[in-house]
Amino acid sequence: MESTERIEFAEIFKKRTKKFVVDNIKFFRTLPKTEEAKIIGQQLLRSSSSVGANYRAACRARSKAEFHSKSSTAVEESDESVFWMEILVEAEVVNIQQVGHLLKEGNEILKIVPASRKMASNK
Repeated sequence: MESTERIEFAEIFKKRTKKFVVDNIKFFRTLPKTEEAKIIGQQLLRSSSSVGANYRAACRARSKAEFHSKSSTAVEESDESVFWMEILVEAEVVNIQQVGHLLKEGNEILKIVPASRKMASNK
């Protein structure tokens, strides 16, 4: 991938991870007002917001090592976000229809960020 294509990809993906955060905030607002939904929802908010923040930081990295570190954190936080969504479904706090689109996006981010990281280390 050429340098300009990498920059375009990074900008598009920064917007995508930011949307993931915003969509999770909106989802959190729809959760039942129970204690367990609040606790798990807050965990989801923390991890999903970290996805966007760490990917953005990775794009500003001053070295390959820093890029790798920040993008690795984005992967970990995306995986954690998927985990909390799965817990919400399996504990029957929400149904899969309520969170399916977010689960799909979280899993796609889990595939894209490592590929981006690998591409960066090969350049």
